Amino acid sequence: MKSNIKIAAMSVIALSLVISSALPSLAQGGTFRQNHPRRAEVLRRDNRLNNRINNDRGALGGHYGQLKREDNSIRRQEQRDARQNGGHITRGEQRQLNHEENRVNNQIRRDHQ
Repeated sequence: MKSNIKIAAMSVIALSLVISSALPSLAQGGTFRQNHPRRAEVLRRDNRLNNRINNDRGALGGHYGQLKREDNSIRRQEQRDARQNGGHITRGEQRQLNHEENRVNNQIRRDHQ
């Protein structure tokens, strides 16, 4: 009986050690490292794009809702990419996100003409 208790206690201790050693890596992967250079650059551009859309709301030729949806889609894609890569984005993902941001910026520019 005492050996069963010892085995159970040792199992609990071993399990708690495994869980406690895994928590920092889980927390790190679960939170976004927004200070990663590629990610920070994409997020900075996305914030500027969002501000531009909000500031130019009346001059967008009725495309405000569409541009907001596209901007939100870019932000969600960036978050999804970062989640899949442990808190950062790859160069290819950065290129794709920048391309999409450029496309939305060009739409805003065309609406002002």
